[in-house]
Amino acid sequence: MLESTNSDAARMDAHQTARPAEAGHLRRNKLGVFAVAFFVVAAAAPVAAIVGAGPVIFAAVGPATPLVYAITALLIALFAVGYLRMSRYITNAGGFVAYIAKGLGRSWATAGAGIAILTYLSLQVGLWSQFGVFAAQLLKTLTGLDIPPLALILVLLAAATALTIGGIDASVRVLGVLILGETTVVAVLVGSLIAKHGWGVFTFAGFTSANLFGPGLGIALLFAFLCFTCFEATVVFSEEAVNPRKTIPRALYLVIAFVGLFFAISTWAIGGAVGTDAVQQAATQDPAGFIFDLAAASGGDALSMALQILVVTSYLAMLLGLTNMFSRYLFALGRAGVLHASLADVSRKGAPAKAGLYNGIVIAAVVSAFLLAGSDPLAVFAWFSALGTGAFITILILTSVAVIAFFVRLPEETGMWATRIAPALSVVVFVYIGYLTFDNYGSLLGAGNGAAEWLLILIPVVVAAGIVLGRAKPQIDYSAEVI
Repeated sequence: MLESTNSDAARMDAHQTARPAEAGHLRRNKLGVFAVAFFVVAAAAPVAAIVGAGPVIFAAVGPATPLVYAITALLIALFAVGYLRMSRYITNAGGFVAYIAKGLGRSWATAGAGIAILTYLSLQVGLWSQFGVFAAQLLKTLTGLDIPPLALILVLLAAATALTIGGIDASVRVLGVLILGETTVVAVLVGSLIAKHGWGVFTFAGFTSANLFGPGLGIALLFAFLCFTCFEATVVFSEEAVNPRKTIPRALYLVIAFVGLFFAISTWAIGGAVGTDAVQQAATQDPAGFIFDLAAASGGDALSMALQILVVTSYLAMLLGLTNMFSRYLFALGRAGVLHASLADVSRKGAPAKAGLYNGIVIAAVVSAFLLAGSDPLAVFAWFSALGTGAFITILILTSVAVIAFFVRLPEETGMWATRIAPALSVVVFVYIGYLTFDNYGSLLGAGNGAAEWLLILIPVVVAAGIVLGRAKPQIDYSAEVI
């Protein structure tokens, strides 16, 4: 994959297809299918998701975990049907907000902008906090040094911000190396499980309705869904894509297929190796360590240590992907007039430099405020990742409604499945997922964090504020496109 991306870049340079940056525009014709996919796969954090979310899902539904990942991928693919049909009419770094503007108008789009900002700021704050804990633990294991998580967070946040400001090329190279490492170590883990236990690890014995449709299905779907929250990045990078009408759909379906298969196959092997009757209890008793212990038992301490290292680098790749994506979101909102116009400034390399810088400053300030006040970094992760998940479900519902509204006003677009049926089913599905999110919100927060449920009030607050702002500022314009 990395070689394909590099050859893509070389071919573009050779033919001089990449245009220079212009005021108010990102660098055009820069990213191929694999380059766009890199950012989304990185944001899915394959290794971190297997080690972090995997045990929670195993504890909820046991050996049916691979089915949960497969179902989640199919639900995202269902949403993508109408979403990608509408992408023929939109090439804008504003992501979901640009879609809502086309379908529902300026006021609702500005409400969507508020939800998007809340979503990605919350996810970044939560994930950087958790990353600091994992990085500090790994550093202590390897060197004996006891470095405060906040210090590591600030140093590596500065590095991710610098890469974002420096242009897309450097980020693609770094992500390529990190993703290659992640996929390799999980492939080695699966291979070692097969070598020790045989192909019987891929058993269908645990795929029963009792396991799948038990009381843990709701929380399992939520944590699986959290692993797909950044698939929007494909459209956010559309302004920089080569032939975006083809590149973006291919990249999105590639991401859905790769991430869905990656999670399903790896958890299938893990569940089969532990045992369909034992995996739920093992994950419940030791959610933090049972996959590392399994790696050590099947591939030795070296594999377990490699997995621990790759968890940290996986988080770093995820956060670099998020930083790049959200910086482009801020750029588009600055250009549209929702946020300050300076956010639409680009560097000579066509990177959203000021947006990236301001994002880094805000994340550093929020994380520092909580950790310096004595908050547990893992509690901060629980609070903000839960809030980000709730906000993300909200904007998916709004976007699905916008897709339907857009095609209702476009009678020349035929194809009931893509323009009516799939988007309507998406609304139903995501309303249900939203119900599960808020019904299981305490589980997302974790024990002892009930007071953080008050953060949920931010979702209706930003929606109301966005609607008011959209009506008060008629000069807001989401129509800027790159054709």
